Amino acid sequence: MSAQRSIVIGGGAFAGLALALALRQGLGNDVPIVVADPALATRPSRDPRATAIVAACRRLFEAIEVWPEVAGEAQPILDMVVTDSRLEDATRPTFLTFAGEVEPGEPFAHMIENRHLIDALVRRAEAADIDLRATAVTSFDSRTDGVDVTLGDGSVIAASLLVAADGARSKLRERAGIATHGWDYDQSGIVVTVGHERDHRGRAEEHFLPAGPFAILPLTGQRSSLVWTEKRSEAARIIALNADEFLGELEQRFGLHLGEIKALDQPRAFPLGYFVARSFIGERLALIGDAAHVIHPIAGQGLNMGLKDVAALAEVVVDAARLGRDLGQADVLDHYQLWRRFDTMAMGLATNSLNLLFSNQSTVLRHVRDIGLGLVDRMPPLKSLFIRQAAGLGGEVPRLLKGEAL
Repeated sequence: MSAQRSIVIGGGAFAGLALALALRQGLGNDVPIVVADPALATRPSRDPRATAIVAACRRLFEAIEVWPEVAGEAQPILDMVVTDSRLEDATRPTFLTFAGEVEPGEPFAHMIENRHLIDALVRRAEAADIDLRATAVTSFDSRTDGVDVTLGDGSVIAASLLVAADGARSKLRERAGIATHGWDYDQSGIVVTVGHERDHRGRAEEHFLPAGPFAILPLTGQRSSLVWTEKRSEAARIIALNADEFLGELEQRFGLHLGEIKALDQPRAFPLGYFVARSFIGERLALIGDAAHVIHPIAGQGLNMGLKDVAALAEVVVDAARLGRDLGQADVLDHYQLWRRFDTMAMGLATNSLNLLFSNQSTVLRHVRDIGLGLVDRMPPLKSLFIRQAAGLGGEVPRLLKGEAL
């Protein structure tokens, strides 16, 4: 392997840290890897949210030796039911059910609280001698043979490649002049953790209501994480309610099947939209995760799309290094973009179509989608295909998503 400059990753959340670990594993200690993010100063993490990690991305975390640290905090999703109803309906008929295994003994997804996974990633990065800087990338200057990256503490790093993993409002994407295209949904996702009297038995539920999906996702213990979609103005009204009034709104949607319920943390609302960067690459720059794309949470694929970026970028960079090539040169990054952009566009359009189909008051559309869900439920091969796609195992799968080390 020829001598290489550093790789700098701007952003130290799931995607940035997972990429750093994958690159360290594939490149060894010959290439310095720097992760820069002011949030690294907040230890341990206080992120109250939870995330569904699909099977392919769990395999990635196993390959970079993080999953064993958090497996005890992860709740396997063993079953999933889909309903379609209105708030005032007396019953919620089940139109679609999934048994949650992609392979015998391998659930198609696990739920885990973000703070456990972030803390495990940071600990593993420290053990792998990755240079963690609790500061931001403030500017960069790309040249033919490298990129000079300036950090908030004034230090300048001569790098081969800069990776933007700094989220939906990416300053690095903006500084590179990469535009985005997409739209706002005028919806917000309300996120809250709920405690309940009865055991969920690993069952996830997705109730399609006229305002949008209401997802109940099982956590360890007698707890579930909710992702509750409403019109933006209605979401703002709901999270401003006092505790008793909020509980009333929650019970109306959650139902009584798990006994008494209560909110275990403060509900928060996040605006929902769809956008994709016009390019996933720039001169010696690659975009991953929310810096490259944001999709509707209706299919629970947002974070997992970012981890697919990680797996693809790590593979093309490591393969280039083994051939003695410059890690940040244009054709290496072109390979990454070709691999990821079509899949991202397809998933974005699919989630947008699902949102349009399910988040409305149309009786005609309701009958059409319920017939469709019922047909899928009666076709085991099609259900199996859907499960594999939802688990991230469709199409050309990078090695890390197969659980293979680089």
